Formats: sequence, structure tokens, C-alpha cells
Amino acid sequence: PGDEVAERDGVRVRVVSARHDGRRLPFGPHRSPALGYVVEGASRTYFAGDTGLFDTMAEEVGPVDVALLPVGGWGPYLGPGHLDAERAARALAELAPAAAVPVHYGTYWPIGMDAVRPHEFHAPGEEF
Repeated sequence: PGDEVAERDGVRVRVVSARHDGRRLPFGPHRSPALGYVVEGASRTYFAGDTGLFDTMAEEVGPVDVALLPVGGWGPYLGPGHLDAERAARALAELAPAAAVPVHYGTYWPIGMDAVRPHEFHAPGEEF
């Protein structure tokens, strides 16, 4: 991260850090590095990859117009290496993009959670 750059036709892609252990359970113990990308051209877009909030995120990423952040997982509170709705809102406050897109492939809506604690999902989303 930081030194990895690809450039073509006025578009530059820079590799940045992400915070995730890289495991893909239950499929096996295989790990891959956790990475994010900043795409720079007429605008700057940050694709965070699979990550949690970390202290140097905004500094390492730099100013961006659009941030694609992985929000969610299997419940309203997630452990290290993930952005639950609250931490995603904090990341956005630090990054201060003009626009944000919440993304996360394989996100699960916990069965019954909407009836038990809907505020855990909706309140941070309003901030997002």
C-alpha cells in the first residue's frame, strides 16, 4: 500500500491500506492482503475494500469526491476489521467525501433484528 500505483490514459489507481484479517471462512484458512484503492482522474474515488476504521484512514486515502465503504455484515455490531453502521458514519466524517455509497457483498440482514432493535440499523444510516 502507498507505493503500488497503476496509471493509464489519465487515470491513476493507488493501493491503500485496509484493516481486515483476510480470512474467508468457512471456506478455509487462506488469507489474502486487505487492500483498498483510490482511483484518481477527473475525480477521486475511494474503494475501501473490506476494512474496519483505522486511525490513519483519512490521512492515507487523502481527499476524495466519492467513498465506497463496506457497511454491515452479519449484525448491527461487528468486530475489528469491519464497518458497522456507526463506524461507517465515523469514517465518513473523517473522510468527508462529497458522496458516499454503502457497499458490502454478502451482507446478511439478521433474522428478526428489524423487529427487536430496528434503531441499531436505522439511526446510523440516517447519519450516513
